[in-house]
Amino acid sequence: MDLVNWQSRLAVKYKPKGGKEELITPIDSFQPSFGLSAEALHSVEKTHIGVVYSPQQITFSMTVKAIGTAAAQLMKMALDGTPFDVVLVEGEDANGPQWSFKEVLLQDCIITSATPTSAATSGAPSATFSGFSLSGGVTVGSKRTAVPA
Repeated sequence: MDLVNWQSRLAVKYKPKGGKEELITPIDSFQPSFGLSAEALHSVEKTHIGVVYSPQQITFSMTVKAIGTAAAQLMKMALDGTPFDVVLVEGEDANGPQWSFKEVLLQDCIITSATPTSAATSGAPSATFSGFSLSGGVTVGSKRTAVPA
């Protein structure tokens, strides 16, 4: 049995519209959330004759250390309402793949809130950015699956 040593890490990159892809670093956490809801369609004669799908909701939250330029760049994009893409990719590792997803792509993201922590005498402050995505997709192995919003 081959044990995973978890030396690889996930990297988060962003690409402003019309700009080049840049790495957001350091990143403490990234949590995407996909809400896929459906409701049964009822009839007087029968029950459950169909299904009505609600629009999919793709939201995210990421926490960035407020050192370097990443937090400032994200804050400027939030204040300007600049849409951007977030790409979550598997980092390089000599032992091969260790993550379930090869890539998670959130397109046309908008930041809706930013919550910085207060500065302290020890440790770097951080900022948590939350928002939504208009569309997305995931890559599992070599197969890409779209997640339209």
